[in-house]
Amino acid sequence: MSGTAAKLLRLATVLWAGSLWALALWVAPTLFRLSPDRHLAGLMAGSLFRIQSILTVVLALICLWRLGAGSARGLYLAAVMLITNELIIRCLMNIAKAKGPILGLGFGGWHGVSMVLYVIACLGAVSAVWKDDFR
Repeated sequence: MSGTAAKLLRLATVLWAGSLWALALWVAPTLFRLSPDRHLAGLMAGSLFRIQSILTVVLALICLWRLGAGSARGLYLAAVMLITNELIIRCLMNIAKAKGPILGLGFGGWHGVSMVLYVIACLGAVSAVWKDDFR
């Protein structure tokens, strides 16, 4: 890959990693702190997390295409965690919220599982940026 393409991919990855952390550390907590309606704040935060998951998958696919499977493993880990969160855990959270505990966990328990997956994705982002394997 050319030097310019590698630099652009690295820049995109750094921006992505920053947005992942900013969403968790500042944006979502601010929504809940400032919104008088916690349900609305949850819907807005959920939408932002969904957008973040889509951005993660798009960037992971670009890296996979340009770099191959041997590079950017932290990014790939983050993509798997966020897609699992989006496609499985979010569904379980919604079921638990509507019908009560599922597989022994209520909404709060599944929300905790979701948070753990997001933290793992954030650590994957640190790894992706730290290793600097975009060459």
